Amino acid sequence: MYLFLEYPKCSTCQKAKKWLDEHKVVYTDRHIVENNPKEEELKDWIEKSGMPIKKFFNTSGLIYKSLGLKDKISEMTFEEQVELLASNGMLVKRPIIIGENTVLVGFKEIEWRKLSNT
Repeated sequence: MYLFLEYPKCSTCQKAKKWLDEHKVVYTDRHIVENNPKEEELKDWIEKSGMPIKKFFNTSGLIYKSLGLKDKISEMTFEEQVELLASNGMLVKRPIIIGENTVLVGFKEIEWRKLSNT
């Protein structure tokens, strides 16, 4: 069973959810804004993913841009970045799917295929 974090109005999230359903991947759905990831969850997912924390930021989002984070992120500590991500679900890149040994950020079908072994 996977945890699927999405923003329902996001077209990429809609596409990913449709893909999950078509490939019969069992998941629990979670609204990323109404139930924003907590700091401890984010730390766990970042570590499990093996990706740098910057991959978890929604760099094309309005909040990211309005806060001028492009220039500020590199000067922030890991803890500060996690705290910032946990403060607003719209700062978090989506969709995210989390399994026991899997964390995928964004929707790239070729990467998601391993979820259904197709």
